Amino acid sequence: MKKNILSVLLTAVMTTAMMVSGAAAAEIPEDGDVADIIAKGKLVVGITDFEPMDYKDENGEWIGFDADLAKKVGEALGVEVEFIEIDWDNKILELNNGSIDCVWNGMTITDEVRGSMGVTNAYCNNAQVVVMAADKAADYADAESMKDLTFAVEAGSAGEAAAEENGFNYTAVTAQSDALFEVSAGTSDAAIIDLLMASAMTGEGTSYDGLTHTLELTTEEYGIGCRQNSNLVDFINAELAELYSDGTMTEIAAEYGLADTVIEQK
Repeated sequence: MKKNILSVLLTAVMTTAMMVSGAAAAEIPEDGDVADIIAKGKLVVGITDFEPMDYKDENGEWIGFDADLAKKVGEALGVEVEFIEIDWDNKILELNNGSIDCVWNGMTITDEVRGSMGVTNAYCNNAQVVVMAADKAADYADAESMKDLTFAVEAGSAGEAAAEENGFNYTAVTAQSDALFEVSAGTSDAAIIDLLMASAMTGEGTSYDGLTHTLELTTEEYGIGCRQNSNLVDFINAELAELYSDGTMTEIAAEYGLADTVIEQK
């Protein structure tokens, strides 16, 4: 009887999603993580404060390219989306213990990530860049010239990996926003953060108008992480393909100045 009730609920949710979207929605599985998410009525997304991907507006609501896409997936499932700030270094633990359903926060796809979680198709291009005081940037044209600088990086991030690869002296902090603050406060000479965040938060008219981003240390792609073998991966992939096809994904990206970073979804 319980299984029959769940089947009816899933069918109703899928029908509603198709009516709302006006297009063929992704098929909703009747088991696995997707069914569990529908049963509890919410999709729990692990994030950090990372503008322009996930950050709060003046009303305290989570917005951003990633946040808005996650809400679209929530709509397709017929559930609410709950955003939970996590320690980025513990993202795999948070997934495995069930406190979150996915990591959707400008996560760089690496071999380590692929080996520890289920990962969606890449949906956004990015790079790791050096951020420093604008009036000092001309003195540091390459990685070799930066060897004596002190860096701030987010623990467990692609920025930390880039610092290690280049042999930089660095301090690991909780979030990329903290790394920017370290540079602004003068406690670190430079930071290594995502290009998308650097573009949104440094330079004239931004929160850190005295800082600028300079050298690109890496190029990379973003993906969304779920538990290993989770059927949520395939569902998100199908939804992203639909959102790309109807122009919604590019429209959301353009709202946050990221239209040129979107990767075609098929």
